[in-house]
Amino acid sequence: MSTKLKTMADGILQRTVNAAGGAPGVVAMATDRKGNIYEGAAGVRELGKDQPMTADSVMAIFSTTKALTGTAIMQLVEEGKIRLDDAAKTYVPEIAEIQVLDGFDAAGQPKTRAPRRDITLRDLMLHTAGFSYEFFSHDDLKLRTARNIPTVVSSTFESIRTVLVHEPGERWTYGVNIDWLGKVVEQQRGKRLGEVMKERIFAPLGMVDIGFEMSDAMRARRATLHDRAKDGKLTPMPDLVLPQPPSMDMGGHGLYATVGEYMKLIRMFLNDGVGEYGRVLRPETVAVMSKNGLPEGMTSGGWTTSIASLSNDGEFSPTVRKSWAYTFQVNEEDTPTGRPAGSLMWAGLANLFYWIDRKTGVGGYWGSQILPFHDVSSYAGFVEFESAVYRSLRA
Repeated sequence: MSTKLKTMADGILQRTVNAAGGAPGVVAMATDRKGNIYEGAAGVRELGKDQPMTADSVMAIFSTTKALTGTAIMQLVEEGKIRLDDAAKTYVPEIAEIQVLDGFDAAGQPKTRAPRRDITLRDLMLHTAGFSYEFFSHDDLKLRTARNIPTVVSSTFESIRTVLVHEPGERWTYGVNIDWLGKVVEQQRGKRLGEVMKERIFAPLGMVDIGFEMSDAMRARRATLHDRAKDGKLTPMPDLVLPQPPSMDMGGHGLYATVGEYMKLIRMFLNDGVGEYGRVLRPETVAVMSKNGLPEGMTSGGWTTSIASLSNDGEFSPTVRKSWAYTFQVNEEDTPTGRPAGSLMWAGLANLFYWIDRKTGVGGYWGSQILPFHDVSSYAGFVEFESAVYRSLRA
């Protein structure tokens, strides 16, 4: 760990938690191909309590779960068990029941019709199937309400059996696609998704403090989710926990983990698929996963909220052209932070953010537990942190 990076990053974490309206607690880490080059934590696990946020604090990592499910899918592709152009209904027949939303009638009831073509596994990997999330789509939320479909945080299969907000392949729309892919993994492996990950990803990477269901040791170190009101006030929500155990292992958002465990996944991608205790993916698979997979002319962009308590409107690096890989956003141009074109990144609902720069050989993760998403304090801290990593490398 360079003294320059430690000084800069420690300062950013302290400012993030100590500024007026700052985050309650943050964990941040950066790595090169060999190991972590920075580890830091600041603040507390829960406002109003004196338990400090530590590097081994456990967080609900929400959509940063997706890269692990994508890895499990690509292992199946490597083995020739599935192909990305296969119809998803081959593996999860229930997906054939999903209709395209065609508006609402005068009584507010949804009108639906069959899609013009089958949803493929590639559609699901690229978020082009037409699925959305209820907090990023007013139409999805309205349909769920009309049909009494539970929220995705209920961790149930019923919660992803919703509707397509457009035809498969029509455009990029972020949604429950990766949860469906988790069901494909389970169908092929004959086991729960968490068990598959434990055997085929966690073990070769040496990941311990990670799972859809927390161990007692993890639960004792769990950081509390906080709500930020419109006036900026933060309120702890200690009882807001994803179902333990979940009815369904949600491949799109269900894992709990420490930041340190996630760094092992980032290093695996930096090292062409090799983990500390074995290979997870072939080099050529990692290369494919790291490139834009969208059709020509299609891009991935920002989002608008339909549930203000869960997400703000936003976009990452709005001046930068962005595409989508399997299962990451790709910045097709250099970002203002210093991340070069062709790098990967994504995020989790409670203001968790990571990036993977295979060109330079660095990556990082910023973890906090705040809703709504794209928090004014935590996201700004992440941008500062990433910028500091690149400044220290240039120095």
